[in-house]
Amino acid sequence: MMKVFSRLLNLDRHQNEPVYRQIYQRIKDAIVQGALLPDTRVPSVRALASEVGVARGTVENAYAQLIAEGYLQSRGQGGTYVSPQLIDAPLLPLNSVVESCPPIAVNNALSANRMMALPFQLGLPALDAFPRAQWGRMMAKQLHNMTAASLGHPPVTGLPALRESIAHYLQLSRGFSCQPEQVFICAGYQALLDLVVSTLLKPGDCGWLEDPGYPATEPLIREAGLIPYPVKVDDEGMDVATAIQSCPHARFAIVTPAHQSPLGVALSLVRRMALLDWAEQQQSWIIEDDYDSEFRYQGRPLPPLKSMDRQGRVLYAGTFSKVMFPALRLAYLVVPPALVAIFNHRCQLRTCACPPLIQASVAEFMNQGHFYRHLKRMRHLYAERRERLSVILMRQLAGIVEVERQSGGIQLLARLDSHFVDREIAAEAQRQGLAIQALSDWGLVQRAKRNERENGLLMGFTNLTSEAETDQLVARLAKIIRSVSEG
Repeated sequence: MMKVFSRLLNLDRHQNEPVYRQIYQRIKDAIVQGALLPDTRVPSVRALASEVGVARGTVENAYAQLIAEGYLQSRGQGGTYVSPQLIDAPLLPLNSVVESCPPIAVNNALSANRMMALPFQLGLPALDAFPRAQWGRMMAKQLHNMTAASLGHPPVTGLPALRESIAHYLQLSRGFSCQPEQVFICAGYQALLDLVVSTLLKPGDCGWLEDPGYPATEPLIREAGLIPYPVKVDDEGMDVATAIQSCPHARFAIVTPAHQSPLGVALSLVRRMALLDWAEQQQSWIIEDDYDSEFRYQGRPLPPLKSMDRQGRVLYAGTFSKVMFPALRLAYLVVPPALVAIFNHRCQLRTCACPPLIQASVAEFMNQGHFYRHLKRMRHLYAERRERLSVILMRQLAGIVEVERQSGGIQLLARLDSHFVDREIAAEAQRQGLAIQALSDWGLVQRAKRNERENGLLMGFTNLTSEAETDQLVARLAKIIRSVSEG
């Protein structure tokens, strides 16, 4: 087995790609292609490190990533094995999986098999750069310190330790103060939005949504019996004046003011003030989704709308999915003081679905300073990866795309020349295994005439780990664009 692994890995120490990443990719490919079968034992960290001449930490990082993604399974003293669950879920090479699915089915296929993270996938942080060893120690510490009392029913509003840590973080990093009791822990954005809707709104209420905007929000709103009112977004963010003129009696507005999704613009000061004034006069609610504002590459992160709220009309929504990793399923909601009692009452009727072990570990991760150090590292790393993708796009696709020079965020918008149609290119890219999305698909209103301003490609860049990988993927995209335009 050791000799087989040595031939399998075939490491190239002259590549820019880190050695641990090469080990990870070689083993992953061998599993996907069937060279390593489910329930096969793999060499120990010590043995493999000695055989290929690398540090133990290098192999540990590769194994940890494979275990996290479900390819390997650790059995403690029994060793590490290819996951036996893969027997019932055969993994075909990525292109085979994607080519067998129609464009719309690609996302459904991914939902069924989360072990695959497609190139350019949106909404993912850099999974390779997360400090898994530190996180593992936090989890182990919480397990070691577990008491009989901690085995009972957890607080329905979230663990006090995590609520305190979040309140402290918001004061230091986001520029507004709140008490821990104003913070409510939720199992992701959907659960958070459901909590707000069920507490403050009723079926038939109308609300403003950004257009274009996050695609998941509109169906969630409609499912709750609410009426979405699309409001156009321009270079200054949501057009508040037009919304007030055409739909003044809306009961709520959902906005991403620090970094609009997907256009990346910030809501101007004039419009922020107009939005707050409207909410006060109408006694309406503003739900501020601050989903990735931590990642700003020019200057300090913009202050949230919540920091300007003097009348208690803004509910602030944050998440750990974009900062740490999505599998946490952990978000938080900060409500005005006057709403604490009613939200407490609502939470008694439901349960917080985020496990207390996860909550306690995140609190410890923040209190030990790992969270802040990770954020700092990611800002530098994402700036590098974004710039690298921008340069390669402009080199290989000059005259076809124009990269928006956004000041932050974890996705990139490349505007397309008017001769190309973003939906056609994105559909073909998805068929060929690239998780690129069309900007026009993020629009809430289906328009009879195509708007050139909404003709673009959305790409995630956080998991593009090397220049060679990025160059190769952009070359695939260029080939796809040529084939679509010629077809």
